[in-house]
Amino acid sequence: MTESKVKLTIPDLASKKAAGERLVMVAVGEVLSATWAERAGVDIVGVGDSLGMTLHGHENTLAMTVDQMIMHTQAVRRGAPNTLCLVSMPYGSYATPEMAVTNAVRMMKESGADALKLQLGREGAHIIRAVADAGVPVMSHVGLLPHKVHLMGGFKMQGRTAEAALELIKDARAIEAAGAIGLEIEAMPFEVGQAVDTAVDIFTFSIGAGAAGTCQLLNGYDLLGAFDTFKPKFAKRYANIAELATQAFADYAEDVRSGRFPDADHSYQMKPEEVTKLKRALGKE
Repeated sequence: MTESKVKLTIPDLASKKAAGERLVMVAVGEVLSATWAERAGVDIVGVGDSLGMTLHGHENTLAMTVDQMIMHTQAVRRGAPNTLCLVSMPYGSYATPEMAVTNAVRMMKESGADALKLQLGREGAHIIRAVADAGVPVMSHVGLLPHKVHLMGGFKMQGRTAEAALELIKDARAIEAAGAIGLEIEAMPFEVGQAVDTAVDIFTFSIGAGAAGTCQLLNGYDLLGAFDTFKPKFAKRYANIAELATQAFADYAEDVRSGRFPDADHSYQMKPEEVTKLKRALGKE
């Protein structure tokens, strides 16, 4: 754990954008990968409900609950106490202003996160405003919205046309006007992502939008090669943990079946005199 690491604050996010600095975010969902991210000097850890797919095996993100997101964020917070932490509000937890405020306040109180994110544009500006007015640092999301995966017909790139790009920019401006401190830019052409970022003064982070935005996000399980069910076009694998882990399990199984494990080096042993005493005692039974 990096005790000397200086944790970013919410005001830092706006100043970093104004200064043109680049920040790094990874999405993780448990203590081990959070610990590795902090040791590596990652700026922000995101606890996204994509962990419903990477850690829970669901086909999309919709099954995750508030309780689950709180639990995962608590684990990440323990692994990365000196790294700014952003948690996603799960599908269905912010359908109305009242519901959004109740769940947002609870998630902030119980999870240990520094900010949270939902997935709303112009149509939900009043909900973003309600959460912001409740004193919660809130971000939102434009482009590919996993919570609308069925409405969008799957995980598909957005902003393919100039007209569609202008709609995304309108959403981004509405998000900023509603009091959000930042927004995610997901799965769109680089040029559109850049236009969205330029249209707002608040912090932006992108995934699948080229180098657009102040901060780059990748799913930690994608970049580690731990999640290999499928690989999005925008995901770069920096390791192949799934292959290494599968081979390690196979090697272990072979050693157990062949009798090579456990051996003396991996077993506890009594002192010789205690073994002698035990044998004598057993012989008297």
